[in-house]
Amino acid sequence: MMNPKRQHAIGLYIEGIRDGRPREAVAKYTGDRYTQHSTGVKEGQAGFIEFFEPFLARNPQRDIRIIRSLVDGRYVFLQVYQTLNNGGAEWVTTDFFDTDENDKIIEHWDVISTYASSPPSGHTSVDGSTEITDFEKTEANKALVRNLIRDGLMRGGDPANLSLYISDNQYIQHNNEVKDGLAAFQALASDPQRPLHYEEIVLMVGQGNFVATLSRANWNDGQINQDYAQVDLFRIQNGLVVEHWDNAEPVPEHAVNRGKF
Repeated sequence: MMNPKRQHAIGLYIEGIRDGRPREAVAKYTGDRYTQHSTGVKEGQAGFIEFFEPFLARNPQRDIRIIRSLVDGRYVFLQVYQTLNNGGAEWVTTDFFDTDENDKIIEHWDVISTYASSPPSGHTSVDGSTEITDFEKTEANKALVRNLIRDGLMRGGDPANLSLYISDNQYIQHNNEVKDGLAAFQALASDPQRPLHYEEIVLMVGQGNFVATLSRANWNDGQINQDYAQVDLFRIQNGLVVEHWDNAEPVPEHAVNRGKF
């Protein structure tokens, strides 16, 4: 039987958006409150309905596929592929949900970016392994990812430290800017022309060999100073990261709710 938290998060997507029943879905799957961090969507059940009823009318053809899902305590993570109007738009959405004591959704964060079918690695934005294993290693794998971001990607960290956490033998990359392999990723992270620094891990959801993070990041090259919401999904094997997916979205200056974080 599917975990009820996972079921409610997936149900909100499938019934509410793919199947076009937003009123029924929020009534069924959300709790006494629905705090919203998707910056174009207002708070609460009413905000969900107000946004998605016109969205559904504009996009009558919707193919939505849940690619990966993780449950960690009260939190759920989903990686979702969406194509609208027979390929008119293709998106990857990464979502985090908080749930209440009845497993109903009470808070939602998301990061959305364009689906890439042919990054430099030859992999797509969402293909690769989906099997969750090593459930007993969840906390160790979360600690590994926390240290990877802190020591290698945060301001003051050193990309040379990434070799402590990422396999040199196998590193499958789904980022749309970089090839497979640790060396390619270290070169990207070290490039002074790409001054993106992680500032804070806001959320972390892990289950077995998969760990997903939502981070506050900043791009500042002296001309552009832009905050980003950054999602990373890592697959870990034998104590090292062997596969990586990500999603990034600029944080807008104004939001109709409390903002991305």
